[in-house]
Order: sequence, then structure tokens, then C-alpha cells
Amino acid sequence: MSKEPTSGSKQRRRSDQVTLSQVAEAAGVSPITASRALNHPDKVSERARHSVHAAVERLGYVPNLIAGSLASSRSRLVAVIVPSLVNTVFVEVIQGLQETLEAQGYQILLGNTDYDSDREYQLVRTFLGWSCSALVTAGLRHSQACHTLLANWDHPIMEVMELGKAMDLNVGLDHVAAGRCMAHHLIEKGYRHIVYVGARLSQDYRAGMRFEGHKSVLQANGLAVPLVELNTLGSLQAGAEGLAQVLAHYPQTQAIHFANDDLAAGALLAAQRQGLRVPEDIAIAGFNGLPLGQHVTPQLTTILSPREEIGRLAASTLIQRLSGKAVEHRQHDVGFTLQAGGST
Repeated sequence: MSKEPTSGSKQRRRSDQVTLSQVAEAAGVSPITASRALNHPDKVSERARHSVHAAVERLGYVPNLIAGSLASSRSRLVAVIVPSLVNTVFVEVIQGLQETLEAQGYQILLGNTDYDSDREYQLVRTFLGWSCSALVTAGLRHSQACHTLLANWDHPIMEVMELGKAMDLNVGLDHVAAGRCMAHHLIEKGYRHIVYVGARLSQDYRAGMRFEGHKSVLQANGLAVPLVELNTLGSLQAGAEGLAQVLAHYPQTQAIHFANDDLAAGALLAAQRQGLRVPEDIAIAGFNGLPLGQHVTPQLTTILSPREEIGRLAASTLIQRLSGKAVEHRQHDVGFTLQAGGST
């Protein structure tokens, strides 16, 4: 009596992995063309690209990224490390990076430091071990151990969000100038008692840089420079707490310059709950230009930072370097825009 065929005989065994040659044969192209369609899609025709991707989906082909990296010491992976995955600012930067890199056949490995420099070091160690083609980090400041690790790495490093002396490539904006810009705006509106509210500035140091710009303008105009520093990073609730602290400790305050829009929007909503008129009783300003700030009443005065543009420009610069082309400008200043709303 013949045995019933096992499930393994009815279908290809798991160990029988689909090869690139099989994909090429199914797509009606050469193996070289199939490889280019997957790794350098811009170098093949649209017809060939569609045929190869259709064959990949039909056959269930999974490229061995690590094996591919052994020959070239590189993979099609780009490591991206940010301080937060709940902050919309970094989500939009990631979106710009991902869309641009994926269009050229790259994928991102994503890490979140929670504003912890030691965690950043551990993530860098892990990601570099995966033979990444490049690394993107949010910010120019790293622990000494992390800096040494990166200095000894021979692949492209892109530092984003701020401008300064970078290890390799840099895309960002001048946060000190942004702080000065908002301070000038508030003074021009006639406010003289102005408080800056931030949170954990030793960790969110870019907010600290904006405070330094804010401080320089107020001091140049002979004004006091009170600072309220919260323990909780940007949130609506933290913004409400910031407003409460300002009113308790600096009752003559005419305007509050918040480190970000989340804090500012939270304070604006809290002020309205307390019957305070914005900006007649107290003016409120933020930073980032988040959609939330444009959907409150009055609309929030803020500094608009081009977050997706930072991601796209960083990715396109990396692709240029990875393709062997010379990068004419290693640093890009994306600038910022004062967006005056009714809150000031």
C-alpha cells in the first residue's frame, strides 16, 4: 500500500529557498537585470522592474541581505536613530527618509534612544554590526564612546535636525537663530515680560539652543530672562503644567515662549479653561509648526521647521554618496519660517 504523500512532498520544502536565478527566469530577464531591478531600480526599465517584482511576489523570493553584504561590505540597509517615535517631528523626518530611500531600493533599520546617549551608543553598535550602508542620527552630540565608534566607521554618516560641525554629512536648521527669531517677534509685538518654558533641556538640547537664542535677544533689550524647566517632555498636559508654573512664579508675564508646539497648545487650551484670553491676557508661542497648533483657536504662533524636507534631503544626499558620486555640499541649511498666528 502506498503511503499518503506528506505535506513536504506536496509543496517545496522550506529549506528549498527561491533563488535570484529562478526569479530572473520567471520574469524573463537575465539574473543581472533581476538583481538591478531589486537593488538599483533606477537602472532598469519600468517594464523589467514590474516583471521582476511580480515574479518576486509570485515565487515568495526573499533576498539574503547579509550574504549580499559580505562581498561588498555593505547591505541595502540604512540605520536611522531618533530620540523619539511618539514625537510627530521625528515621525515626519523618518517619512521623508523612508520614501526617498525605498525609491532607490534601500530599507531603513529604525532605532529610538528616548533621549538617552548610552542607548544611542548601544543602537549604533548593533546597527553597524548589520553592515549598514549608511547611518542617520538626529543631532550632532554623542557620547565619547559613540563618537569614537562612528569615527572609526568608514561608511557615510548623516547627522540631521541641527547645523554645526558634523562628522561627515549634515542637514538641519539653526536652532539658536530660531530662538532669536521668536524672541524678536514677541518684543516687536510689545511684550516685555516674557518667559521661556522648556523640558529636560539637558536631553532635549536643541530646545536649549533655542533658549540661548531667546536669551541673547532679551538681554540685548535689557529684559529679564526667566526660565521654567519641566521634568516631562512635550505633551499637552506638560504644557498646562508649564502655564500653571509661570502664573504662580511670574504673575506679571505677558508672553510665554514654549520650546515646542505640544507644550504651547496644551498651555493655550489650559488658559482658555481658566478663562484667560489669548493673547490679550497672555500670549503663547511654540516651535515646529505642527498641524495641532493650526487647529486650535486662536491659531498658534510658531516657527515652522521643514521636517519632511530634512528627511528627503538627507536621504538624497546619502544616495548620491552611496552611488559613488561626489557630494558638492556636505552641509545643508533648510532654514525655518516664522508662522504668526492669533496667539501672539
